[in-house]
Amino acid sequence: MSTPAYPARPEPSPAKVDVGLSNEQVEARRRQSGPNEVLEKKPNPFLAFLAKFWGLSAWMLESIAALSWTLHRYADLVIAASLLVLNATIAFVQERRAEGVVDTLRRRLQVNARVLRGGQWQMLPARALVPDDVVRIRHGDVVPADVRLLSGTLSVDQSALTGESQDAQKGADAIVYSASVIRRGEATAVVTATGARTFFGRTTELVQIARPTLHAEALVAYLVRWLFVIVGVVVLVIVGLAIARGIHLVDVLPLLLALLLGAVPVALPVMLTVSMAVGARELSASGVLVTRLSATEDAAAMDVLCVDKTGTITANQLAVARVIPLPGFTEREVLRHAAYASEAANQDPIDLAILAAARDRAQMPREVAVLSFEPFDATRRRTEAVVQSEGRPMRVVKGAVDIVAQVCALDVSATAALDAKAREQADRGYRTLAVARGFDPSAPEPVGLVCLYDPPRADAPALIAALRSLGVSVKMLTGDALPVAT
Repeated sequence: MSTPAYPARPEPSPAKVDVGLSNEQVEARRRQSGPNEVLEKKPNPFLAFLAKFWGLSAWMLESIAALSWTLHRYADLVIAASLLVLNATIAFVQERRAEGVVDTLRRRLQVNARVLRGGQWQMLPARALVPDDVVRIRHGDVVPADVRLLSGTLSVDQSALTGESQDAQKGADAIVYSASVIRRGEATAVVTATGARTFFGRTTELVQIARPTLHAEALVAYLVRWLFVIVGVVVLVIVGLAIARGIHLVDVLPLLLALLLGAVPVALPVMLTVSMAVGARELSASGVLVTRLSATEDAAAMDVLCVDKTGTITANQLAVARVIPLPGFTEREVLRHAAYASEAANQDPIDLAILAAARDRAQMPREVAVLSFEPFDATRRRTEAVVQSEGRPMRVVKGAVDIVAQVCALDVSATAALDAKAREQADRGYRTLAVARGFDPSAPEPVGLVCLYDPPRADAPALIAALRSLGVSVKMLTGDALPVAT
């Protein structure tokens, strides 16, 4: 994922970091950048209702109504006008109801932020943030805006942006995006972008302005367009014959009205709108929110569905699939040493999976003195711990295979052999970590490999089978390496 480009801003001065922005500075920035929210462009309700009378289907009924008025055929006029108004009303009411549900959900999901202003920390709604505000974020927080870390380290869940379950490690000067969730750690940060200028906000704006023509709309437009062409050709022929034979055009209008009524399915728009409204109502009973009526028809016509892997067709919960001990060690020993280099309090998915496997399969000692623990760091790509074992300190390392090989100072052939084992497991869809231990801190030895996988959701096979039986081809989207994904 590419890093968004932000307009250059001056670095905050130490005084500003210590005291935050003043009220005058906040107001100046708010006038410049606006509130920290992506403003939804809502049309005027009256204009939105009038828009339902614009389009080929509406023009068809309006033509019939106008011609009926001209010929004083008031019964036909009432029928055409009633169908026109009924079609517009049903579509308008259904979409307004869906918008009301979305607004209710949005109000319930308000985010607050800890902000330093005038030397005082205070809790404010996230929409009150402005660029250069100093904020404090910690475990469990939803990041309220795009921020740059000034101090502290964080483990950040960016699945709202990337779809990946693996947390990202952030340190000083790193950018943390809006809508990310802090899994562990605390940090002080300065706001770099708010509202629609954030990475998440710009994505939201693109979704708002995207108005593709849906399948149902295109199908109705195609049908009505050709009906108009056919009727138009017939009308031209009739008008031509009337002129050739000297017949007054006013006398031809009843024939034209009968032609429109007979050739054009006047109930077609209403029939489609009612059927889609009934479908939307049934979907809402199953927990599906339909914001546009025509979306139900378009979903029914899809032939390719792209689904995210992590958390959609998988359980988003890592588990230990295999343990491969190296010569001189057992599977139980590998799990024990991996568990020594794991910490439940950090709530890291990898650590939790290893600890769970160790409890079930390794018969962990009840008390192990942990002398020191260094959590995973993105630059070091490993976790380390020093525990008391056999009356002396033992260093345990868990991390990427190539990194652990470097820590153990393995030669080229030993490193290649370890990499080969890891690639073999990657071909089976497993993520592989190496584990090492040593009583001499400068030269630990590898003890084995731990293979992790994200199991499929229980309902995923049945869902994919059902989609395929309906003629829908399912494509998986993932950021995993190709061997793991396949």
